Amino acid sequence: MALSRRAFGVGLLGAGVVGTGGYFAVRDRPELQGLLGSRTTLFGFVGGEKEAFLADPDVIRALGGYGLTVDSRVAGSVEMVRERALLSQHPQFLWPSSSIMVDIAKQNGISIRNDRVVLNTPIVVYSWQPVVDGLVKAGLVTVTNEGHHQLDLKALLDAILAGSDWSKLGVNSLYGRARIVSTDPNRSNSGFMFAGLVLSLFSGNVATSADLATFGGKVQAIFRNMGFKSPSSGKLFDQYLAGGLGGEPMIVGYENQLVEWILADPARWERIKASAGAKPVVLYPRPTVHSAHPLIVVDENANRLIEALSSPTLQELAWTRHGFRGPLGTATGNADSAIGTLLPAEVDSILPMPDAGVMLSLLPTLAS
Repeated sequence: MALSRRAFGVGLLGAGVVGTGGYFAVRDRPELQGLLGSRTTLFGFVGGEKEAFLADPDVIRALGGYGLTVDSRVAGSVEMVRERALLSQHPQFLWPSSSIMVDIAKQNGISIRNDRVVLNTPIVVYSWQPVVDGLVKAGLVTVTNEGHHQLDLKALLDAILAGSDWSKLGVNSLYGRARIVSTDPNRSNSGFMFAGLVLSLFSGNVATSADLATFGGKVQAIFRNMGFKSPSSGKLFDQYLAGGLGGEPMIVGYENQLVEWILADPARWERIKASAGAKPVVLYPRPTVHSAHPLIVVDENANRLIEALSSPTLQELAWTRHGFRGPLGTATGNADSAIGTLLPAEVDSILPMPDAGVMLSLLPTLAS
């Protein structure tokens, strides 16, 4: 039966109303902005530990739902808020790995529109099972009822300063003096935060500027003992895995790095656990420091990135795929079965970092 002109017009009007209503419904939901066809590309610098997260196809897809494409380039957290060569490229956002970087960025004249911590991961120490077994015997490492390893970092640092051999720490499979290696604190955040933690441990509390004269020399000695220091947390972790027990007995890193490596190839992890060879072990210093990851907005458009990264979808992907905890330092989803109980639900022994002024005074003394 043929439609009358009146019926046809009413039908068009109804379709228009539905379409308009649908448009406004989508417009008012940030996670569906990509459906409107508008896409904003944001350029900025990120710490290397977040490179795999931003390259994850599901993360890219979720950001696309917000109408965002992220053009990120890797830089050290300290570098991205201080180096003119990087800042002259006019990044729209910076995503370092420590809240202190916000203060340092302000001191360097960066115009910050907004900032918010969107991810967290504690600083940990990576070692190998034979080393850990020795440190347990020496009383430097204890094992919780849940099977997590806690490190008396202050006692280890004192032993390193005293020039103790590995054998004195119960590790007979290694020769020479005990050592721990971090990244370059003048370039990379994990080394930067470790330097602050070391200074505070020697000070007996959160270090102040008054503690620098008394304990700064000890921090220098620890870092001199390291030898070459990688500029990147990701590169140091790769060196640790490639070098094995003999090459890198103990390194400083982020908790999420081992998680990400395991989830990249769960079958490989199962083979390693079942083998007779040395296995990677994560040690939690007591106390440690939290590496907070603040998204620093330089261009107003990057505010949308904060909104997207804070969403339940992106937060769950960050934890379940890449081992990043949420803004409060807690898990944000169910861990993959390959991880099991490898990580504690919460890390409760956290020490605040010294303030930006103290750290800026310390850094020049640790220059390579």
